[in-house]
Amino acid sequence: MKKKTTIYDIAKELNITVSTVSRALSGFPAISETTRQMVIETAKKLNYSPNKLASALKSGKTFIVGVIVPSVQAHFFASVIHSIEKGLKDSGYRIILYQSNESVENEINGVKTLLEAQVDGIMASISLETTDVSHFQEIIKQNKPLILFDRVSTELKVPTVTLNDFNAGYLATQHLIDQGYKNIAFVTTMHKVKIFDDRLEGFRAAMKANNLPVNEEQLILGGLSIKDGRYGAGRLLRGDNLPDAIIAGDDFTALGVIKKLKEVNQVPPKIGVIGFSNEAFSAYITPTLSTVDQHPNQMGLECADMFLQMIKQKNPNDGIRNVVLEPTIVERESTGLPLLSDISID
Repeated sequence: MKKKTTIYDIAKELNITVSTVSRALSGFPAISETTRQMVIETAKKLNYSPNKLASALKSGKTFIVGVIVPSVQAHFFASVIHSIEKGLKDSGYRIILYQSNESVENEINGVKTLLEAQVDGIMASISLETTDVSHFQEIIKQNKPLILFDRVSTELKVPTVTLNDFNAGYLATQHLIDQGYKNIAFVTTMHKVKIFDDRLEGFRAAMKANNLPVNEEQLILGGLSIKDGRYGAGRLLRGDNLPDAIIAGDDFTALGVIKKLKEVNQVPPKIGVIGFSNEAFSAYITPTLSTVDQHPNQMGLECADMFLQMIKQKNPNDGIRNVVLEPTIVERESTGLPLLSDISID
């Protein structure tokens, strides 16, 4: 078996001290750029692979960050994760991903598993089931950075990166009103999660600002899925007061709403539909789905930047920052852009 290259081999090859090699590889500022490049090139030539376990034991850092999300099936969370990785890459950090699958029990196990893996910090978006956030306190007790993004809890005094979800609900409603819709229903989750509560409040505020009534019977509280969207739309269609537009809690729910409306020949924009998240499929379904862009790439980069600032502090939670991103409307066929089938080509 071929002997594994060590920093001693690199030092011998270059006729320099082992400490100089170690400092050059770890980015020690007192080492000249010429020496650093010489060491890096020799390390590559000799196929040197650093012993990360030994390095972690020595420095107390693993250079691994835990990320907990409800699901990677959603394009939104996949985009956030991609941007977190991108933002951390140049600093030598990698991530371990854990999915809660909207289960608080899984989320608790995720925190425990990641802490046992000695991660240097955790970023998390809480599950729909999460009401008690005490399991996150252990991260804070261990003096490790904890960043909540998208779905957060006001009970935890930690840095957050969120969307202005009140404004998201307001903009979605105002967009429908500007398109001529007045009798607007809302199909969303029954779970008491801040972002969904804020969107509903934004909806109420926009309706009030335009002197339009909110019909409480047209607020359908259930789950967030294609199935729930179909169910919610079905309840609205069976009601005495047919809405002329429906806001869905997310794009998957909106997709279910559209499927149900198409079954009864109420194809949007006959009844307008708008969702949240700007999922990848929303631009390709028929009709294409109007939605609220939550800017996941920016959210991920903000999380990475925040983490890199926190690890430089003795107490990572000193000077807590809360970054709030502004939503934008992506207007498509489901709220009034011409259906492709209605466009004649001469």
